Amino acid sequence: MESLIFMELGLLVLLVVLGVHVAVALGVVSAIGVYMMLGSADIALSLLGNTAYEALRKDIFIVIPLFVLMGDFVSRSGAARDLYTLCNRALRRLPGRLAIATVTGNTIFAAITGVSIAAAATFSRLAYPEMVALGYKRSFALGVVAGSACLGMLIPPSILLIVWAILTEESIGALFIAGLLPGFLLALAFCLYCIAAAVLSPATAPSAPVQTETEPTREEIRSELTGGLSILFLIVLVIGGIWFGFLTPTEAAGFGAVGAAIVGWVKGMRGRQFLDAIYSAGKTTAPIMILLITASMYSRFLAMAGAVNIIQGVFYDISDNPAVIVAMIIAAWLVLGMFVDSISIILLTVPIFAPMADAMGLNPLAFAIFGILVIEAGLLTPPFGLLVFTVKAAVPDPTVRLGEIFSGSIPYWILIILVAVTVLVFPGLATWLPEQMM
Repeated sequence: MESLIFMELGLLVLLVVLGVHVAVALGVVSAIGVYMMLGSADIALSLLGNTAYEALRKDIFIVIPLFVLMGDFVSRSGAARDLYTLCNRALRRLPGRLAIATVTGNTIFAAITGVSIAAAATFSRLAYPEMVALGYKRSFALGVVAGSACLGMLIPPSILLIVWAILTEESIGALFIAGLLPGFLLALAFCLYCIAAAVLSPATAPSAPVQTETEPTREEIRSELTGGLSILFLIVLVIGGIWFGFLTPTEAAGFGAVGAAIVGWVKGMRGRQFLDAIYSAGKTTAPIMILLITASMYSRFLAMAGAVNIIQGVFYDISDNPAVIVAMIIAAWLVLGMFVDSISIILLTVPIFAPMADAMGLNPLAFAIFGILVIEAGLLTPPFGLLVFTVKAAVPDPTVRLGEIFSGSIPYWILIILVAVTVLVFPGLATWLPEQMM
């Protein structure tokens, strides 16, 4: 059985490296593995088919498309630009205020979109031109956009937290609340770095004299307040509803999507734009759902083969020191982050690593937040950091080089890892708020 498990894992890695879609790779490996254990293709296909059917029947899956749809409505309404402008005006007297406005805007925007890619694409077009026009160093401006976009996968409603909860059968609401303090801690660390960079090297983030800025018109103020405050209203509706127990995560997602549609209408969205947002949400959601179905098959194969115990034994053969095992888990996530998207990394590894964390006595909520942070760091890791390529594609400057974005992202990568380790060492950062909620 042990040889079968490692053969199947080797096949999975080979397929992924060869460029086979992760969902296809998971399905193929699961089918072959179950067939080799049972010796019957009909029984194997029937078992995997039932697994897929049961996965689709879970009503918790509706949370993903609803939150994605909410984020699409807000992104297309122009409310993100209003939010960024408001943050910029509020922080005008701070050193590096455009960078801090980018981090602050991403922090608030993250509580609506739940997707780092959307935040990176949005703020590449909003914040980067503003910073460059003021004389910011290009690599610094690009790093701020790419680094702060990582907040989208930690601050709820996060798609990664939802997927993690589905795989581990944790409460989505508890994971959402667990991500709040670490998310704000990371945002604070980003802001402090931006201030320090602006103070220590004024040429990196020069400040424009406040008195030279033109005052906004009443119409501009009204539009900005409408967009910015509507986002805050949606955050209170979704996160507050879950926090105080008025809404389940599924109900909060539904109310959030309806609220975002209303915000879009108020901001001028009409029929065609709403349809485009729905189509976009469908294109984003469909691959995730297929991944979750094949991941359920993969989890069934691992459970039948006793893979967790076998792989855990391999880790313990290397070292029985929990710190060493955690370091190996971090290394695995960072390496995978160079080549594979975040959701696929969770689907590939969490069924194996989460039981290992339980066996080591790690708090499941703290380990989940720790894992999301490390996996997000992988999106900034060369040579294939997904967020870096997203910024390169979205930024309105064809002369931007990937090397500039990677170099500007290094401080944020370091801060993400530091906060991740801090959460694991001090699990109360992740568990205190959920304990108050329950």
